[in-house]
Amino acid sequence: MMKGLIVALGFLTRLPVPRIAIDAQAQAASLKWYPLVGLILGALLIGAFALLHAMPALPAAAVMLVAWVALTGALHLDGLADSADAWIGGMGDRERTLSIMKDPRSGPAGVVALVLVLLLKLSALATLRHWELLLLPPLLGRAAVVAWFLTTDYVRSQGLGEPLRGASANGCRVALALAVAICLCFSWAGLVALVAACITGWVWRRAGIQRLGGFTGDTAGALVEMVEAVTIVALVAAHA
Repeated sequence: MMKGLIVALGFLTRLPVPRIAIDAQAQAASLKWYPLVGLILGALLIGAFALLHAMPALPAAAVMLVAWVALTGALHLDGLADSADAWIGGMGDRERTLSIMKDPRSGPAGVVALVLVLLLKLSALATLRHWELLLLPPLLGRAAVVAWFLTTDYVRSQGLGEPLRGASANGCRVALALAVAICLCFSWAGLVALVAACITGWVWRRAGIQRLGGFTGDTAGALVEMVEAVTIVALVAAHA
C-alpha cells in the first residue's frame, strides 16, 4: 500500500521519498494515490500562504507560484507545452501530433500556453481570499488523471503511463469518490471547483479522442495544469 504512495510522490513531486525498487506493479498501484498527492501539495501551498500572508499580495502570489512549480518539478507544465505545440503543429493529423509531442524543444505555441496558464494561476493566487480552498486545485488536477485512466484509452504503447493501465479500477473509484467528498466538504466553493474540473476534463478528453483516439502522458500533464488553472480561477470568481 505505502509503496504505491511512495511511487506516486516520487513521480508527481520533488518531495524527498525513500528509495525503493520500482516495478510495473508498484507503478500501477500508485495511480489511486494521485488525488492524495494533490491533497498534500494543496496543504503545502496553504502552509506557504500562512507564512507569506504578511507580504503584499502580488509578491506573495509570485513566491507561492514558484513553490507550486518547484514542488512538481514543472512536470505537468512540460506536458502542457508539448501538447500545445503538437496541437497547433499537428494540423489535425494524428501521427504528426504524436511525433511533435516527442520533440523535447518548445515552440511558440508551447511558450504561450505556459505563460497564459502561469498568469492565470498568479492572478488567482494574488486575489484568492479563502486560503483553505488551495486544497482543491491540486487535488482535482490529479483526480482528473485518475478519471481519464478509468474512461479513456492510453495511446502510447511504450509511454510512461503504460504501467498505470494495470491499476485497480476499484481502488481508483474509491480515490475519486473521496476526492468528490472532500470537495463537497467545502460547500458551494467545492461544488464550483468540482464542476469546473469536470467540464475542463471533459472538453480536453473530447479533443484528445477526436485527434488521437485517446490520451498520452503529455496530454495528461496538460490536463493537470488546465484543471488547476480553471478551478482556482473559478474559486476566485465564486468569491468575488
